[in-house]
Amino acid sequence: MNQFENQVVLVTGGGAGIGLRAAEKFVRHGARVIITGRRQAALTQAVHATPGLGYVVADAGNPSDAARTIDEVVHRYGRLDVLVNNAGAGAILPLPDAGFAQINEIFSVNVIGPSLLASAALPHLKQSAGNIVNVSSTFGHKAGAALSHYAASKAALEHLTRCWALELAPDGIRVNAVAAGPTETDFLSERMKLSAEQIESVKASERARIPLGRRGLPEDVAGWIVSLASPDAAWITGQVFTVDGGLNVS
Repeated sequence: MNQFENQVVLVTGGGAGIGLRAAEKFVRHGARVIITGRRQAALTQAVHATPGLGYVVADAGNPSDAARTIDEVVHRYGRLDVLVNNAGAGAILPLPDAGFAQINEIFSVNVIGPSLLASAALPHLKQSAGNIVNVSSTFGHKAGAALSHYAASKAALEHLTRCWALELAPDGIRVNAVAAGPTETDFLSERMKLSAEQIESVKASERARIPLGRRGLPEDVAGWIVSLASPDAAWITGQVFTVDGGLNVS
């Protein structure tokens, strides 16, 4: 149960949903964990509920927050062993409606943010022979109408995963990704800005298309994030593990 004893883990977008469940699991396995997010109230609530968690208010889409976040983690704990790039942005965005602002926000959070965080974390991950787990989506490798820019950003993250794995292997750093299917989080409301009616329509459509007949729970995905970061996965790198109830093969 103490696979991560004395290790330090950073989970972006950790105030709720998949990120929070993963952070809690890391704590239960002995890690000291920092979560990030834009909403201080959510972060404070999470930290009070789970001793062993700390937080940094940071926006994964803000370039200036990347180095500051890594510096704060290392200042507090003196090291970094695992970086989980979980924060995500998306939109149902038909091509005629796709403007610069919407496209830029999606790629800033899903591609640029993880890249800058990984770059800032690299010296510390080299020292600890640590690893990176990126959180992608089924739609990083499955086409979806009106999801082109979200899907493209996740496809980019998956290919960054493979390229970083090759580049960083000589330093003993592993890089993998978990591609999550539709999951019961606040993503549709908070990040995709859908109305209650739109959310229920999307959920009903997804349930009908997922072979196992339901949307995922944060716990369904979080366990795989922790597993890929653990010593049990010491010979796994450059892989994208899809956890989506079979949606990717439907």
